[in-house]
Amino acid sequence: MGRLKQKGKAGAAKAYMTRSAAVKKLQCSLADFRRLCILKGIFPREPRNRKKANKGSSAPTNFYYAKDIAYLAHEPVLRKLREHKAFAKKLSRALGRGEWSSAKSLEENKPVYRLDHIIKERYPTFVDAVRDIDDALCMIFLFASLPSDSKVSPSLIENCARLAAEWQLYIMHTHSLRKVFLSIKGVYYQAEVFDQTVTWLVPYQFTQTIPSDVDVRVMLTFLELYQTLLGFVFFKLYTDAGLVYPPPLDVQKDEGAAGLGAFHLQEAKPVRPSATTSTSNVVEIDGKRVSSKDVRQTIKNISASGTGDADVEMPSVDADPTNEEDEEFVEDTTEDPEDAAAAPAFTTATLPTLKTLSTLPQSTSSKLFAPYTFWLSRETSRPIFEFIVRSFGGRIGWPATSGSGSPFDESEESITHVIIDRPLVHRPNESEAEKERRRRRKYVQPQWVVDCVNAGKILLEDLYAQGKTLPPHLSPFGDHAEAYDPTVGLVGGEMEEDEEVEGEAAEAEGGEEEEGTARPAKSVLQAAASAEDDAALRAAELAAEAAGIDYGTFEREAKKAQKKAKKTAGAQEDEAEQDMNKMMMSNKQRKLYERMKYGQKKRAEERQNLEQKKRAIEKEKKRRAKSS
Repeated sequence: MGRLKQKGKAGAAKAYMTRSAAVKKLQCSLADFRRLCILKGIFPREPRNRKKANKGSSAPTNFYYAKDIAYLAHEPVLRKLREHKAFAKKLSRALGRGEWSSAKSLEENKPVYRLDHIIKERYPTFVDAVRDIDDALCMIFLFASLPSDSKVSPSLIENCARLAAEWQLYIMHTHSLRKVFLSIKGVYYQAEVFDQTVTWLVPYQFTQTIPSDVDVRVMLTFLELYQTLLGFVFFKLYTDAGLVYPPPLDVQKDEGAAGLGAFHLQEAKPVRPSATTSTSNVVEIDGKRVSSKDVRQTIKNISASGTGDADVEMPSVDADPTNEEDEEFVEDTTEDPEDAAAAPAFTTATLPTLKTLSTLPQSTSSKLFAPYTFWLSRETSRPIFEFIVRSFGGRIGWPATSGSGSPFDESEESITHVIIDRPLVHRPNESEAEKERRRRRKYVQPQWVVDCVNAGKILLEDLYAQGKTLPPHLSPFGDHAEAYDPTVGLVGGEMEEDEEVEGEAAEAEGGEEEEGTARPAKSVLQAAASAEDDAALRAAELAAEAAGIDYGTFEREAKKAQKKAKKTAGAQEDEAEQDMNKMMMSNKQRKLYERMKYGQKKRAEERQNLEQKKRAIEKEKKRRAKSS
């Protein structure tokens, strides 16, 4: 007789656990449970059958894997949270009794937990950590722009600002920035770090407010994890780049609003091994001393004789200290193919490491602004364009009203471009020197810098000159295969459709004046549309002539009717084919297919609306040009 199955002891009821049961098992509060789940990366799961997972109950609740909860039970942070709870009780008791010395002692021995082990668990390799810092960077830059209040401390904001500056300094030093997009939410940046694409959002420098409906405690828990993660990542990045971490901060420049200029990047000094410590290349095997030189000589003998399976006796080394001086192993760096072919069989290619990835040759676009020197006008955002220009090798200066630390002033002769964002104003009292300087420099609007970065080349400055209407600023992210592209003009069939619409409008306006000339009859148009050969089309033309319709009007209306008939027939064929294909699909595939078609239809409608608006704008421009 088989073992009897008890209800709730196997299957989904055992694999899943509700949130209340998890809190009861871990013996912690709900806030501590949320914090643990965020730090450890554990999130609710959706079982296939909620009723079976909830042991027959259909009440709405959140489910977690029972293995994840058992994993949390052994977490050192949970033990620290329990110790902190006991510490809070002892501290309140000591303060209530007036035992100030005991309260001070308790405060000095306050339990503090660290998240280093969690970072190592969640990110086994450094590349995994770099791949996952997008959200961390967005959170850091967000809190760096927030005002301090009772929930967000000033020290926390200062630490976030320091981490944000360290990241920007590394990107500028390595020229890793690739794409920039100025959106309504903020500025989107994309960089390549160790062959990993990192995208983050930086808000504009406006006065930010924390909404009342946002749970700041949850965000602070994420921020706590992200600060530790970025500390690990930045230390590794700076160390591999040969820089000192953290970069030294000049307090006086920082108080003078120098921004990134307050930090100074220093190269790390290589640590030389002491002369007293020497590594021994001699080991003892079965009572015999074997050196690395003997090992290499034996390997060469094996490769020369070709007897790889035979046992080769290793020669012994005498105790004479003169024989212990072996040459160090030198890596094979031969680049000649003939030398490489003649090399021994045991030499292999060097595997790529983090150090070699950082020294790969960079593209020419990474030094896009190297030949140019920029000057920022006072109304432009200095942090944004200082970061962009310096990331691509350019020099940039700014007036004293934008902060201290500018490497040069406005009278610098090497300035080639002036980034300005105000209307063009005529200056009658301008001196000859100022006029010559203005003719020598190119005044461009801020969008020119971003569009040059996204295009990977220097664009013409005429389209972005001061006071001109700017071209559309498109997002460099994603695929624009089916999206609306405002830079593409109306060509081909679209222009013909516009002419037809204009012709219809002209006919509608002139219909009241010319009541005698009527449109072709519907029967004549239907005959012209359904004409399959020249004879049928000729018959429809004769019928129109008999009805008193001129040839030009009939030809135009016949073309429109034929186009409409072709579109209708093609749509009907596609719809019938799609219906046949949907009959062969399963229910799940059919629903997925319908969602895909709905999304395509919605995007097509949005694109069509934008194209219609563009046509209306073009018509209005043509009408104004004709009237003027």
